[in-house]
Amino acid sequence: MTLPDGGPGGTPQSMEGKAMHALVERLYPICRSITGDGLRRTLDIIGEYVPLSVTEVPTGTTVLDWNVPKEWNIRDAYVKDPSGRRVIDFRASNLHVVGYSVPVSGTYSLEELRPHLHTLPDRPSLVPYRTSYYAETWGFCLSQDTLDGLGDGPYEVLIDSTLEDGSLTIAEHVVPGRLAEEVVISCHVCHPSLANDNLAGVAVAVALARTLREPRYTYRFLFMPGTIGAITWLALNRERLHLVRAGLTLACAGDPGPLTYKRSRRGDAEIDRAVTHVLRGREHSVLEFSPYGYDERQFCSPGFNLPFGGLTRTPYAGYPEYHTSGDNPGFVTPAAMEDTLDALKQVVEVLEGDGTYVNLSPYGEPQLGRRGLYESLGGRSDTKQAQMAMLWVLNLSDGEHSLLDISRRSKLPFADVKAAAEALLDAGLMEEKR
Repeated sequence: MTLPDGGPGGTPQSMEGKAMHALVERLYPICRSITGDGLRRTLDIIGEYVPLSVTEVPTGTTVLDWNVPKEWNIRDAYVKDPSGRRVIDFRASNLHVVGYSVPVSGTYSLEELRPHLHTLPDRPSLVPYRTSYYAETWGFCLSQDTLDGLGDGPYEVLIDSTLEDGSLTIAEHVVPGRLAEEVVISCHVCHPSLANDNLAGVAVAVALARTLREPRYTYRFLFMPGTIGAITWLALNRERLHLVRAGLTLACAGDPGPLTYKRSRRGDAEIDRAVTHVLRGREHSVLEFSPYGYDERQFCSPGFNLPFGGLTRTPYAGYPEYHTSGDNPGFVTPAAMEDTLDALKQVVEVLEGDGTYVNLSPYGEPQLGRRGLYESLGGRSDTKQAQMAMLWVLNLSDGEHSLLDISRRSKLPFADVKAAAEALLDAGLMEEKR
């Protein structure tokens, strides 16, 4: 399976949605964590669609205020009842084991096991997702329905895992632009079988990367474990962070809810204005910045204060399936991922096309008819709107307002404002501010 190229003349969006969903299904069974072979296998598969530059950072490396942890890998895990039946089985779902569980082998009564068993009593059919990255312990996750059906035991318990020195793996895909300034898209790839939180975002990012052709800005796609991955990347790239013009964390990109944008710490950065403008005509929500959530909080930490927002559909913890076995490929839809991708394409269009211009004939309205500008609009179904865009661009192109500013104030589509600016440039009535 290959992800189709998008854009004019490309594969229809319905095919894009199916291809993104197929990638989610392919990645879903892999047991991922913040380190380990499952993470590397995930990146290997992503690398089949977009070329990746992979960095391994050794255990113990100091990254800002953190240290790269030990590497965790797991081969098998189970709890067997007295008949030998696996009542909790890692092979059936990798959510059944608490992430980063240390090796265990022994026999336990149910009473002895209970402190190591995690359920969701309010959602008794679902298996929760739990981790313990930085405290050495072990545990199993199961549905409350399964726990309620267990007898006293004894139970044979095995967690065949390793926790030892290794490395943390991060990967980047770069689409070079005409300018060195960068737009950064960041996805976390550390969760095991959770389709919306994080795989839908990964699939949408991959599809977006494949649509970019000779862009104005350089686009950098980051595929990293959450928190420690972003902290590590920031630590390794401090000297080039001044190149980041705009950034987005992308997660929860495939659920049926409307799009949600979380503003950057700055609150009115170019990325904030671009995304909220694109979402204006859609059902959506806008959240103010808070230092909690996905990795936008790392990029927006006060020492860096990068222009990074966060794009999701339903936000983290905002749907019952969040961090449970209910977040499976059946929960995410091709249509929702297509909608997320379409919004991102429009954001890219705005970022790529924005600019600030100066009206070279600012004293009174210039005569557009003798320059053929009105005639050039003849026959368009939206002639009046195109004329209004031209007048708005002329009026606000004072070297202080960008095209995005003009689009927002006039409430006209950015594409119309951009087309008007190009026509006025060609007619010699404007110049770009240098």
